[in-house]
Amino acid sequence: MNRKSFIKGLALGTISFPVLLRLLAGKNFAQTKPSSQVISGKQYEWKLVTTWPPNFPVFGDTCKVFAEAVEAMSGGRIHIRVFGGGELVPALEAFDAVRNGAAEIAHGAAYYWAGKSPAAQFFATVPFGMNAQQATAWINSGGGLQLWEELYAQFGLIPMLGGNTGVQMGGWFNREINSLNDLKGLKMRIPGLGGDVLAKAGGSPVLLAGGEIYTSLERGVIDATEWVGPYHDTLMGFQEIAKYYYAPGWHEPGTTLEFIFNKEQFESLPPDLQEILRAASAYAHLWCFTEMETRNNQAMHTLIEKKIDIRQFPEEVIAALRDLTQGVIGEMAASDPFTQKVYTSYDAFRKRANRLSRITEQVFYNSIQAPM
Repeated sequence: MNRKSFIKGLALGTISFPVLLRLLAGKNFAQTKPSSQVISGKQYEWKLVTTWPPNFPVFGDTCKVFAEAVEAMSGGRIHIRVFGGGELVPALEAFDAVRNGAAEIAHGAAYYWAGKSPAAQFFATVPFGMNAQQATAWINSGGGLQLWEELYAQFGLIPMLGGNTGVQMGGWFNREINSLNDLKGLKMRIPGLGGDVLAKAGGSPVLLAGGEIYTSLERGVIDATEWVGPYHDTLMGFQEIAKYYYAPGWHEPGTTLEFIFNKEQFESLPPDLQEILRAASAYAHLWCFTEMETRNNQAMHTLIEKKIDIRQFPEEVIAALRDLTQGVIGEMAASDPFTQKVYTSYDAFRKRANRLSRITEQVFYNSIQAPM
């Protein structure tokens, strides 16, 4: 299908939903050739392991939405069983489980695999990086996907988009943050590059599993914690034990989630089933992001009604953290040629995207500050 035919079909309403899904998956219709392969009745039983606890809201649900879509579109030819973290393999062994063939698919976030390659973090999120729509655009249309595939091919894997959290919150604090000095000595549960930046600011990043955070914050073992956003944070009950809720989530401005496929297993499938997996991944990506937006909207409304003390980090603090972030990421990129290659692509797209958003979205948001 060429571009002219596609646009005409879209206008007339004759473009089918699967075609739209393929567009979301980044497929080039002009280069796609119909398969002459006869569809067989062979059935596949696949396993999907996750980095999330069993039945984890939204993220775990995204895996179920994906599996159900695949089964429906394939007419039952692919049945995918979803395992939460720890049910089949430990959560942070999902990458290697797919790599080694213990499971065909995993769902998680690429920054968990920084130990495999620091470049992986750019395909999840980095402090002061791109938001959800910008990151999705870079991956789908700005060259990010090709770099992501090149990286994961080294491990015998294929990555695909699998959701996005949107802009996260800065976290729950039992200490006011009025200046950069207030971060010195702050014990905060914050992983990854965000933790590295906090350390540069004089804070003490602490790594804790999800099940340990509430008790640690309640008992004063830590002074603050980040988690995800209003919906997941309130499920954890942080509003019951923390004094202040800070915004924005400078450390995770739009965290991309991923599906990871065993490359050999994926490429052994008939072409139509490969396309179904791509389409279902794109659908699940969109479902996850819109579900997060909806639930966070509702949860924030409840927090405001309950008069939770919601604050913004002072501009001085944000500016200092931004400067420290540039140093941390610069050092990381300089340590590895491929990471530098990914960073160059990511940063160039980010700068162009921000230039556009300052003229469009920022101006729009400023214009609607007055009560409606």
